[in-house]
Amino acid sequence: MSITSRDKKPKGGGQSPQFKMRIDPALREQLDVEATEQGMSLANWFKNLAREALKRKGIEPKG
Repeated sequence: MSITSRDKKPKGGGQSPQFKMRIDPALREQLDVEATEQGMSLANWFKNLAREALKRKGIEPKG
């Protein structure tokens, strides 16, 4: 009998790792309002901001 071990980490199709940060509750409320007004979650709003910042620096965002 042979035993095959598998890498249990997702490759490409799995979820991205979480990024946690602390935000003052008053600032968080303002950010939530802005993200909601743009029709997206706060996480997606942050990702869009980060992509835009990279593009302004001449860096093509990955992912």
